[in-house]
Amino acid sequence: MMTKEQKPLAETLRPHALEEIAGQEHLLGKNGIITRIVKGGNPLSILLWGPPGCGKTTLARLYAKAFNAEFLAFSAVFQGTADLKKVVEEIKKHPLLQTRKIIFVDEIHRFNKQQQDAFLPYVEDGTFILVGATTENPSFSLNDALLSRLRVLTLHTLSETALEAILARYEKEFHPLALSPDARKALIHMAQGDGRYLLNLVESIQDVTETLDAPQLGLFLQQRAALYDKHTEQHHNLISALHKSVRGSDPDAALYWLARMLSGGESPQFLARRMIRMAVEDIGLADPEALTIALNAWKAYDQLGSPEGELALAQAIVYLALAPKSNTIYTAFSAAQKLAKETSNLNPPKIILNAPTSLMKELGFGKNYSYDHDTPDGFSGQNYFPDNLPRPLLYQPIDRGFEREMQKRLVYFAKLRARKQ
Repeated sequence: MMTKEQKPLAETLRPHALEEIAGQEHLLGKNGIITRIVKGGNPLSILLWGPPGCGKTTLARLYAKAFNAEFLAFSAVFQGTADLKKVVEEIKKHPLLQTRKIIFVDEIHRFNKQQQDAFLPYVEDGTFILVGATTENPSFSLNDALLSRLRVLTLHTLSETALEAILARYEKEFHPLALSPDARKALIHMAQGDGRYLLNLVESIQDVTETLDAPQLGLFLQQRAALYDKHTEQHHNLISALHKSVRGSDPDAALYWLARMLSGGESPQFLARRMIRMAVEDIGLADPEALTIALNAWKAYDQLGSPEGELALAQAIVYLALAPKSNTIYTAFSAAQKLAKETSNLNPPKIILNAPTSLMKELGFGKNYSYDHDTPDGFSGQNYFPDNLPRPLLYQPIDRGFEREMQKRLVYFAKLRARKQ
């Protein structure tokens, strides 16, 4: 059996009761959901959704302890439905034992939808209480049937106050850390809200006897890799934050999220492509130069690579954020796509169709077509929509940026069209 010194600090300092947990006051405070469930005396199947190191496993263990229930840990990484069936068989072998069973499934999102279905009958008939833990959005990673049987509880990254409480617990159990106040703040900042990671950092400096200042702390610890995985929900959250910061004309926020994604290992080419989308979706003809800027930033990055090319992306993101915004092209094209789908059976008017054969000429193809360049205004005002389709109004420019000029042109041609009809 491992001694206190041999165990990882995260295990050694694990709280023994719900009230000892640092953070998550919205769940564990006087009126918190977990507090109310425990007071009610009837354990519910729950899903703990939160980032790494926020205390999901600890909370699950102490949730079971609060009900004097047997805690059975189950990992979605190493175990499957066959293991679950064995556990259920063992439970049903001893029906006279009235001890409640709580099965904790870590990383439950790793089970596919069919495997998740295996839990349903046992949760329904009360064979066990299910407590799941996930870092992924359960709306996407769990099937509706299982999700409807769980109370979803969101856990937050740990605050600086909660992390300080964890350090105080360590110092009470072992000894004070040899850190200056600034170094202590730096240590907490490095943890980025992850209690487990904080204790991993402490393990690296716990034997230091001379007081470290913040720069000296950096000699003992490597800066933590960015909390970002381009293959998970965090990827979608951050690119959404970047896009919306540009749309909201906030260059500082846009630069921040761009830096977050680049430092997390996101593909600069992906970011450059997304900037092109921003230029056409959110800026459009309010500033036609935005598309050119975005394309040139992509080309510059391809020519320079990192880190020099990243400056081109930063320049482009600031330009896009400060450009006048318009989604009229996006809106107009969406309306055009919808109309095209609804009227796909209608043909172009004969007047604008070519007539390469005598039969087509006899049928009226191209008859009375007016060549716009030969008209006095360079504009014939002919109808280019199907004959049975009332003329729609799709593109409606706004009174911002270059679209003011586009509005003037629309008005000009509309007056000419009305005069020629």
